[in-house]
Amino acid sequence: MNFDQELTFADHIRWISGRSFHSLRQLCFIRRILMTDTIITLMSILVISRIDYCNTVLAGMHDVYVQQVQRVLNAAARLIARKRKYDSISATLRDALRWLLILQRVEFKLSVLVFNCMHNLAPSYLSTMCQPVADNAGRRHLRSAARGDLAVPATRTLQYGPRSFAVAGPFTWNSL
Repeated sequence: MNFDQELTFADHIRWISGRSFHSLRQLCFIRRILMTDTIITLMSILVISRIDYCNTVLAGMHDVYVQQVQRVLNAAARLIARKRKYDSISATLRDALRWLLILQRVEFKLSVLVFNCMHNLAPSYLSTMCQPVADNAGRRHLRSAARGDLAVPATRTLQYGPRSFAVAGPFTWNSL
């Protein structure tokens, strides 16, 4: 994973996109001789696993960076479905392949991590960041406590604070 000074992960996203598009170009040459199940398996191994690795750092990212990764996912779906560059791919992603969009993948992964924290299946340093509202004595009688919401801590910075797991995890969980 590549870090930059502003934590935009632009270099990391550029690297993921470049390596994934390289794999897609290689798969494009052998697409005609492979069955659809085989190409989906290869796509999962070479492209999707690269996209899904550490994708929770994309939580709260600018749309410019998220769209770069979404383009890779769209190109992979076009290759599998044998669609042209400007054909609509959203129905194929949703219905045929049953893939989530990048932001939905990030939200899903965050939600699973928060679920694991709430059921003591995650490390303790993560579990301490997911505290129910009902644990706070002053908020015990609020509707959010009755719903089982998690406490979202206040942040001092607008750029980095909301992207941290301590804020993004409970916020995503409460929005479900």
